[in-house]
Amino acid sequence: MSSASPLANQLLIAMPTLRDPNFARGVTFLCQHGEDGAMGIMVNRLSEYRLGDVLAQMNLHSTLSEVVDAPVLIGGPVQPERGFVVHTPGGDWESSFHISERVSVTTSRDILVAMAAGNGPRHAIVALGYSGWSPGQLEQELVDNHWLTAPADEALLFETPLDERWQAAAHLVGVNLFQLASHAGHA
Repeated sequence: MSSASPLANQLLIAMPTLRDPNFARGVTFLCQHGEDGAMGIMVNRLSEYRLGDVLAQMNLHSTLSEVVDAPVLIGGPVQPERGFVVHTPGGDWESSFHISERVSVTTSRDILVAMAAGNGPRHAIVALGYSGWSPGQLEQELVDNHWLTAPADEALLFETPLDERWQAAAHLVGVNLFQLASHAGHA
């Protein structure tokens, strides 16, 4: 899959009518999209874990409270045991995929080792699991009006409070989700 697709490096914003509990009011950062399908990381779903819990599972430890207490997100329903770090540039990690000049996704242990020591990327989101679509599935969901798309925004990804990201993402393209009808009408 190529990040050169027009949909890679975009935010998928769930429309108010999307009822799937995995994605309702969700914002997904689309990492890859191509003829093989699509893959993204949800960026507004808090898990029950903190980064200290994830580090402990990997026999890593940190004495930095900002690391230990950092939230871990639910990246999506696929492979919830697998970790992803969405981050700003910096560092030379074993397994990174550069989504854009400003955002990468890393899946290797070395980034967590660096983060535990306080030497990680300037901004990072740690998520468990990912969201995936088979070939043509996301395109059909877009046609069916399940999602809005907006260009990825670094401030939204790394600075906007989680509970504000759904509406803030829609505001990037001038949409107020609370003004949209929660059901479709038929003439």
